[in-house]
Amino acid sequence: MTDARSYSVQETLRNGLEVTVRAIRPDDRDAVLAALKELEERTIYLRFFGQKKEFSHRELTEATAVDFVRTVALVTCIRDGAEEKIIGAGRYIAFGDAEPPDRAEVAFTVEEDYHGLGIASMIFRHLAGIAKQKGIVQFHAEVLQENKGMLAVFGKSGFPVTQEISEGLAHVTILLGDGK
Repeated sequence: MTDARSYSVQETLRNGLEVTVRAIRPDDRDAVLAALKELEERTIYLRFFGQKKEFSHRELTEATAVDFVRTVALVTCIRDGAEEKIIGAGRYIAFGDAEPPDRAEVAFTVEEDYHGLGIASMIFRHLAGIAKQKGIVQFHAEVLQENKGMLAVFGKSGFPVTQEISEGLAHVTILLGDGK
C-alpha cells in the first residue's frame, strides 16, 4: 500500500507542462495561502459556496496539517524558478462509523490559468487511487449545480456516478469499487 503521507508523482499536462502531484505538508501553509489569493471570486464561490476574502489561521492549519488516515490532501505544483507553486489541490475526508472508513467526501480546485489542462481529473484520479487502497468504496461531493467543470470531472472519471439535484445543489456519489 502506498504511504499517502509521502505520495509524490510526476505528470505531464495536456500542454506539455511538467507538474508534481504530491501530499500536502504543514510547511505548504504559505504556498496554499498564496494559491488561494490567486483564485478568482467565481472559483472561490464555486468551491466554497460563497465569497471568502480571508482564510483564518485555523483553516490554513486544517488544510495543511492532515492525518493521511481519515483525511488525504494532494497538491499539484509547478516549478516557478527555484520556487514551487501550487496550482491545484484536492482532498478527501472520510466520514461514517466504519473502521476503517469506507466513504469520504471529496473536493478539489484548480487555479484559473490552468483550467482545461486535466488537472482536476488528475487530482481526482490520484485521490481515488489512494482512497481505494485505504478501503474507501464511495466518494461523495456536494457541488453547486452550476459548477459544470467539477460535475464533468466526475462524469468522465470512469467510475459509476449518481447525482441528485436539490435547490441548486448536486449531491454526487461516485462508486470507486470494492476498495482493493
